[in-house]
Amino acid sequence: MSATELTALLLFATAMSFSPGPNTTLSTALAANLGLRRAMPFCLAVPTGWTLLMLACGLGLGALVLNVPTLRWGVKLLGVAYMLWLAWKVAGASTLSRLDGARLDITFLQGVGLQFLNIKAWMLALTLTAGWVVNAAGQPASNPGERLAIICGVMVFFAFTSNFVYALTGSLLRQWLTQGRRLVWFNRVLAGVLVATALWMVTV
Repeated sequence: MSATELTALLLFATAMSFSPGPNTTLSTALAANLGLRRAMPFCLAVPTGWTLLMLACGLGLGALVLNVPTLRWGVKLLGVAYMLWLAWKVAGASTLSRLDGARLDITFLQGVGLQFLNIKAWMLALTLTAGWVVNAAGQPASNPGERLAIICGVMVFFAFTSNFVYALTGSLLRQWLTQGRRLVWFNRVLAGVLVATALWMVTV
């Protein structure tokens, strides 16, 4: 992979990874409500699930999903349903207590599975496959396997770092959120972001 291609990849990865989405929203919500330590499994689940999705797309699953309308709509509808369910869980968290934490808790496996229902993750993986895995500066790549490995390594770093930064931000807000009804409104805003993401997913 040339220096120009790598630079473009890093810029694209930065923009896509650090822009708000389902993963970063959940990382913020989990850390704000449960603390940074409890958010770490999800921060680790995102790069794990996304790498599996990237590998699947690079090996042909992405093309299959795009070319079979039933599968494409199935992914969309499941993703929308899951986003709305997560929004409901986030909106219902109103205190920093253990009971409320149990309501909001998201397991590592749920975090991994979310990547396969995340349209933003699909778009990212498909764009990377088309632009960097099978093509090299506008020409068919002679080493797609090596390029796929490089991309996965880059994106593991960005997927973890972006979610950790959002989680750290959420954890730093914990003390401020304990005052009055700030946490309630904070969670409702994050739930609104998830609902807006779900609605956007339908139009993609």
